[in-house]
Amino acid sequence: MRQEEIIFVHTLVLSMKYTLTIILRFSQVLFFLFPLLINAQSKFKGVIKDSKSGEALASASLIIKGTSEGTIADFDGKFELETKQKLPFTLIVSYVGYLDQEVAVTTEAQKISVAMVEEAITIGAVDVKGRRISEKQVQSPLTMETMDAIAITETPSVNFYDGLGALKDVDLTAASLGFKIINTRGFNSTSPVRSLQIIDGVDNQSPGLNFSLGNFLGASELDVNKVSLIVGASSSFYGPNAFNGVISIETKNPFLHKGLTVQLKGGQRGLIETGLRWSNAFKNKRGLDVLAYKFNVAYFKAYDWVADNYSQVYDSPSTTKNPGGYDAVNVYGDEYQTSNDFRTTFSLPGLGTIHRQGYKEIDIVNYNSTNTKLAFAAHYRLNPSKTYNSPELIVATNYSTGTTVYQGDNRFSLRDIKFYQHRLELKKQDKYFLRVYATHEDAGNSYDPYFTALKLQEKAKPGNLWLADYINYWQQTVNPRIKSIEGYPKILDYLGNPTAYQSAISNFLTRQNVVDSLTVYHAGASLAAEKANFITNTVDFFQPGTQRYKDAFNDITSKVSFSEGGTKFFDRSALFHSHGEYKFNDIYKGGKITDFDMQVGASGRLYTPNSQGSILLDTNGRKISVYEYGIYGGGTLELDNRWKISATMRMDKNQNFNYLFSPAASLVYTPSNKETFRFSFSSAIRNPTLADQYLFYNVGRAILIGNLQGFNNLITVPSLRTYLNSREKSDLEYFNVAPIRPEQVKTLEVGYRNTFFNKLYVDATYYYSFYKNFIGYNLGVDATFNSVNGLPVNLQAYRVAANARDRVTTQGFSIGLTYYFAQYYALGGNYSYNKLNTVSSDPIIPAFNTPLNKFNLSLSGRDIPLKLGGFTLPDFGFSINYKWIEGYLFTGSPQFTGLIPTYDLLDAQINWQAKKINTTFKLGGSNLLNRLTYQVYGGPRIGRMLYLTFTYDLPIKK
Repeated sequence: MRQEEIIFVHTLVLSMKYTLTIILRFSQVLFFLFPLLINAQSKFKGVIKDSKSGEALASASLIIKGTSEGTIADFDGKFELETKQKLPFTLIVSYVGYLDQEVAVTTEAQKISVAMVEEAITIGAVDVKGRRISEKQVQSPLTMETMDAIAITETPSVNFYDGLGALKDVDLTAASLGFKIINTRGFNSTSPVRSLQIIDGVDNQSPGLNFSLGNFLGASELDVNKVSLIVGASSSFYGPNAFNGVISIETKNPFLHKGLTVQLKGGQRGLIETGLRWSNAFKNKRGLDVLAYKFNVAYFKAYDWVADNYSQVYDSPSTTKNPGGYDAVNVYGDEYQTSNDFRTTFSLPGLGTIHRQGYKEIDIVNYNSTNTKLAFAAHYRLNPSKTYNSPELIVATNYSTGTTVYQGDNRFSLRDIKFYQHRLELKKQDKYFLRVYATHEDAGNSYDPYFTALKLQEKAKPGNLWLADYINYWQQTVNPRIKSIEGYPKILDYLGNPTAYQSAISNFLTRQNVVDSLTVYHAGASLAAEKANFITNTVDFFQPGTQRYKDAFNDITSKVSFSEGGTKFFDRSALFHSHGEYKFNDIYKGGKITDFDMQVGASGRLYTPNSQGSILLDTNGRKISVYEYGIYGGGTLELDNRWKISATMRMDKNQNFNYLFSPAASLVYTPSNKETFRFSFSSAIRNPTLADQYLFYNVGRAILIGNLQGFNNLITVPSLRTYLNSREKSDLEYFNVAPIRPEQVKTLEVGYRNTFFNKLYVDATYYYSFYKNFIGYNLGVDATFNSVNGLPVNLQAYRVAANARDRVTTQGFSIGLTYYFAQYYALGGNYSYNKLNTVSSDPIIPAFNTPLNKFNLSLSGRDIPLKLGGFTLPDFGFSINYKWIEGYLFTGSPQFTGLIPTYDLLDAQINWQAKKINTTFKLGGSNLLNRLTYQVYGGPRIGRMLYLTFTYDLPIKK
């Protein structure tokens, strides 16, 4: 074992040992006190229901006022509470979307029945009056958006993940049907490395790519209980890479959500989506639930949106009117090259800039998108009599596989990709947890379509031979024709004045009849250049749809890119993670101090990438491993039940970088139970990804490379172009690239929440952020030159991972409003403003990629008694959401940079709960007006998607 691995393991063991010691000592105390506790305890039973419908409120929480003792209601709204508290005492009952209630308990024989009153209709995907998020979340120095189980069920989007796009501060973009990107507060990217996605506390990232692939690897919709979006810098609470926000998905506890749920969804583009969830529990001899389990299976299939943008690449030298072709966005292999630019070569008049015939993405990419997810979890209660407050031991395993299109620097076809994730956890709700998990991936038959296009071209005819044949055809066939066109300048008329002669030729070539002729000539030259040549032993262009094309394509995409010369990815990377946390609740109370809590934790992670050189520098048997670890602690002090002061500090260490600290602090003032003011400071770090550190990916025209050691004496691309014309060495500009370092951000934030007239809920936030050490890349060339003629002897272009020099600031404002009326309805809206303040010429500054202005408007209703003539249809619901996004410049790779026009989307759904047959029917559509829009430049235009869903839910009754 290497030294760094020994250090990692040692640190990991210490952190786990520390956390486990606390847990074991706490458990020992419970063990010795258990008989005393049993003798002194009283048991109370009751039920919690909706005051109007009488429906049970599963998972409603109860707590004894002034203590941390409590429990949670089961699926039928029933609960049992054992306590040593002396009578009388008061129970505080709370449930999302309902007013808190206080219930006085005076005798052991008292039957507790609580009828909860709705505070809001909980459909809109916005924070609903005061109780949409918990008090602990209100204390957080972070902005938080929540989508609960009801909102998930009734979102007007095709699925709950798409529904997150209606939340304020959120940017959701679609690179394909199977790959959706969620980002907040700017610097959006098709590789969302600046946001963290966790499911039940488990990082959902790809071990090799170091970012989440959206819900492609996520949870089944039937098993999702709640989704919280923590907006902004969050490393103090969630560790490295929680840079711009966290998507936290909480699944359903099998003790609380038992039974069978089946869902079938069908829609346009051949959409078929099915899901099944089964959960139950085994009881011990005392009749208490002791072991619960759940099983989930989900399947998705559809024909993906086609990326068919054939306009010219943004800022390309060639337009669509160029007779020699142009670089189209979703055509690969037709890119501009300086070696093919003959605009100043007057010995070949009319040749201009030429582009090779490329391949459309539709000819190279598999658009049959599929996704299968399997998940199993078992929860064991160590003390069943404590029910919800019992420590639980959890064993969980997840498997995902499928095919989709992912967009990064290029568009990538993820085909038959597989992910495995296994978790072991010991936890007690709101007290402690010790969690270990591992994630493994297998790239399957995934490949790079852009590189595949280049390989197909090279397999038919290498670029230098293609260019030679093109020029040869032009000289022999086209030149005589051009010079024979009437009006072609005679050189004898311009003796002694070559500049005037060249100008005359240029003017001649712009005449419309000449341009029309050049278009025909270039088509002939391109056809001739793509033909087989027995002298150079080359073959015809591989025409899509032919058998020889299929054979060549399969041969290229079945070989690993580095070791076998193909374009297939080999990626069997893994990560291993441990995380422990302990909370010290109610440490002190007295005087003005009404509560004081603390928490401490530690985590460690080990990355073990394995790409066999197809992506990273793990060539020729070289093994790469990277460890990182962190510790954190913080506390919350409550004064006079109005002021809450929180502070947290986290320290992180990555194997390849120095110690980094992420402090956070907040002040929350609550003058009444309806009004909250929040002031906070937060910070975050983002460690360079494995690609930023170890990437080595040869795309033919350049090598994309990581940068742990730094690079010296690279030549800028513009100066090299100047030198090739002048041959003056003084024109060459050299530069060095410093080793890569982590990114950092600090954010100041103020927030305000209030409920007016018991009907209007308002939630507003303003932030100002300071960034440094942005991670991007530098373009440069390593070259040596012939000492005689000055021509390059060796020439290699590099794209090197690097940090920006400039400091950047951003600011933004968001506000969400929800108005409740006529008992069943809610009218909502939110607006977000995000601005990049710093204007920088540093090319490394990553694109902000976020509209300056965007807003959502929504109207929803739930449990409406719909009257149809003399018949009343109960439990009817609907929701409508209108989204408006201002246009902006989306900056990705050079191929995928361009303008996203202003667009709007209208989503809607209607639903009916047929309770007698335990079935919910839902009919809806996203982008109902079918406004074809680009959400990612280089991606497809997204159109309308109509769907019909049937959900059968049969809970297990006690």
